[in-house]
Amino acid sequence: MLNLKNSSYFQAVFLLFIAMLCVQSSGSLAKILFQQFPVLTVSAMRMLLGALILAIIFQIWKINFKRVRWSSILSYGVALAGMNGLFYLSIERLPLGIAVSFEFIGPLSVALYYARQKYDLLWVCMAILGLILLFPFDQATQSLDLTGIAFAIGAGACWAVYIIAGQRPSGISGNHTVCLGMFVGMLCLMPVALFSGMTSNVFQPPNLFYFVGLAILASALPFTLEMIALRNLTALSFGTLMSLEPAIAALSGFVFLNEQLLWTQWLALGTIITASIGCTYTTQQARRRNKAALKSTNESI
Repeated sequence: MLNLKNSSYFQAVFLLFIAMLCVQSSGSLAKILFQQFPVLTVSAMRMLLGALILAIIFQIWKINFKRVRWSSILSYGVALAGMNGLFYLSIERLPLGIAVSFEFIGPLSVALYYARQKYDLLWVCMAILGLILLFPFDQATQSLDLTGIAFAIGAGACWAVYIIAGQRPSGISGNHTVCLGMFVGMLCLMPVALFSGMTSNVFQPPNLFYFVGLAILASALPFTLEMIALRNLTALSFGTLMSLEPAIAALSGFVFLNEQLLWTQWLALGTIITASIGCTYTTQQARRRNKAALKSTNESI
């Protein structure tokens, strides 16, 4: 298991990239499950099974519940529920890459808020340009659902809260924070799923197999990796690096769902990736300069 204190910046970036690959691959699987089950049933099962898997892996019974800061856990869990449920409602109505583009308004807003260095605005602007190019303007009047857009923007707002809540001290380890947060998210979604028509056949072996796979790809693995990464990345770095999400989502939709991309959307992938790499490099350089300056100051005292 990774040690949060010893994880380097680039290890955090790598873990974040793996988390994004898992989440966007799972989005394609979720869209396939929508053909058999209500959207919120898929969302609730993802959270339920993901929480149970994490509870076993991270031994939830060892948590010192007296140390838990429940305000942090509750805000984190509610953000997870909103991000999960609203995003699934959006991809039911929109192509995967387009839904993630609108959802990304949330972390992009966080990146803009925390922009401080002279290059920060450049990378954020490049990410914005990539999102604009990703939008299919010549298809907009025919293929985009306004309700789906509203759901995606709502998911983005929850995503922004998730980034901030994930950096707040919870009194327990990051792994246990993810675990408890997912239980809170599941408790938020399950009543809605039951009310919207969730049936017992989701627990039949063939169906349960797919839901377990979805839970691992979409929740258990990526949320754990993101929690580790959040401990070693600034809010600016995390928000801008997450601009890779629409690019990965568009590619996932193309590969698994045959959702075709325009030439401008392919150009967008390169623009977004450039912004992410640029943000990573300049942030790391700034950290090195700050450490060097601090070391020089201490030596002169």
